[in-house]
Amino acid sequence: MTTPFVSYITFNRLGLTVKSLSSLLNTPDKFELHIIDNNSTDGTWEYLTSLKDKRIVSKIKLPINSGKFHSLNLNLTKRQKDQLFISLDNTVAIWTKGWTTRIQKIFDTFPKLGLLSVLPAFPSAETLPPLTPRYKNGVFYMEINKEKTNPLKTYFPGECLYLNPKLINEIGYWSEENYYGHQELLFRVNRFTSFQAGFTAEIGLTNLKEIKCSQCEYSNKCLLDKSKETCFSIYNRLDKDNLFKEKFGWKFEETIRDMENGARPVYCASLHDAESISNRIFNMDWAIENLQFYIDNAN
Repeated sequence: MTTPFVSYITFNRLGLTVKSLSSLLNTPDKFELHIIDNNSTDGTWEYLTSLKDKRIVSKIKLPINSGKFHSLNLNLTKRQKDQLFISLDNTVAIWTKGWTTRIQKIFDTFPKLGLLSVLPAFPSAETLPPLTPRYKNGVFYMEINKEKTNPLKTYFPGECLYLNPKLINEIGYWSEENYYGHQELLFRVNRFTSFQAGFTAEIGLTNLKEIKCSQCEYSNKCLLDKSKETCFSIYNRLDKDNLFKEKFGWKFEETIRDMENGARPVYCASLHDAESISNRIFNMDWAIENLQFYIDNAN
């Protein structure tokens, strides 16, 4: 079994990063951890450089924040072709020991499962798509019903995602042309591949957006003047994802139309992979414009 590849992207919110990585590194699981910091300014990089764990294979601080999905794709270029790819946000704290083994077993048991998200502890029944339980040899996951699901309106959290390596070979990268992340990923998998997507309830995790400074594990080492700013106020000031969608959401809509009309394939290329761009459809102007938006607004 090839050790899973864990992609971990950070951008400020040091308090959450400390909580998240502490939980992750306290599990005995085997994985390759690849951390990318999107030019945080709250002490995140100093904390990351202090971490010593043999499972941490790489740590990179980018000189500019170019958006989450540009960083995700950078990590995606590093994986081995047969590695299970796990995308974790710094908001996620995993508490289940043996979580990577459990997830790998699900994919091994159901080879047509391509994309898996973690079911929250208390999901609202109205938000979940139609699901079909799948059992085999004592292994279980909940499969999204393709025929009855609109992937554009489906609740599918993207903070902790698992991707089958065979799926990655077919669909390529997160789209740098529209930057819509897990939503566009589910759309491609659900509409244009033979792979299934679904949920697992095997993993216990918390997904926090903010914690109080008094509850932060790193509060006694934090160098910020909290009377003026915190790691969360810095993040909130620089987080431009909603503004991006307001300004460029039309790119995702146009991508959908092109794919449904057959003008665009399911495979998405990446600026990090010159070969992928050279022989596939890729809107360079859109990708560069998206990068420039984050460079200009989120640093």
